[in-house]
Amino acid sequence: MRLLLAACLILAAALPFGAARAQAPTAQEGLGSLPVLPQSGELTLAAFHADTGAPILEGLIWRVFVLRGEEAELVARDEGATPRIKLPPANYMIHVSYGFASATRPVTMQWGDVVERLVISAGGLQVRGVVGDMPIAANELTYAVFVPVAEDKEGRLVVAEARPTDLIRLPEGDYHVVSTYGDANASMRTDVDVRAGQLTIATLNHRAARVTLKLVAEEGGEAFAGTAFSVLTPGGDVVREAIGAFPSVVLAEGDYVLIARHEGRVFTREFRVESGLDRDIEVLAEG
Repeated sequence: MRLLLAACLILAAALPFGAARAQAPTAQEGLGSLPVLPQSGELTLAAFHADTGAPILEGLIWRVFVLRGEEAELVARDEGATPRIKLPPANYMIHVSYGFASATRPVTMQWGDVVERLVISAGGLQVRGVVGDMPIAANELTYAVFVPVAEDKEGRLVVAEARPTDLIRLPEGDYHVVSTYGDANASMRTDVDVRAGQLTIATLNHRAARVTLKLVAEEGGEAFAGTAFSVLTPGGDVVREAIGAFPSVVLAEGDYVLIARHEGRVFTREFRVESGLDRDIEVLAEG
């Protein structure tokens, strides 16, 4: 017993001062409960494009989970291209996301260092809109991306309210895109094929126009402030409602009924929207 105690004291004296207080890397601060020992191995991570083998240098989010039976606990997170993480011996699961594409791999850490190279099959998607030959401003267009599902006509939503300036990284495959110009009923749909390592640009031609609604005493006259407008389809369905002197709205090509309410009085008129023809729609406050 005395010999064993003496051996432990000699071993402790041989350790460098402060070795027992080694700190975890920044990527692991506040995550999990694994102690980072001096004898821990270093896990080096890197991601590559599946089609070209080129390294992915940005847009990555790495997560490392320690496996304890059927449970997994997050112990490290990093957004670098090639993170290096100190880990004690255990079984782990590595997860890397690149936009909506991802890859996973189990790894077992011993006392030595480990290098893991994960391959991600992803492509890029951008959606733009035009009316005739005129591009739609990025702040006036949004789009949603869906994955086709057999039992769902539209599919499963992947991305909502993306803008033309957004680059959406997706796993290789087929997708359904719904593009909306403005905030009413001017929308277009298309199917796209996203391929690994390629940027797919989908340009949708909207059949729509912007109209400015006015209640006036005479044609070309000054608009009445505080007017409540309702835009309806010929069948009576409400497309858009707005309040103001001259609110503007983007509408799909077609026929409409405009109702204007001001100081307890109601005025109506029918009008037609022609694609690409932006104009004022005036309702006369007769009588």
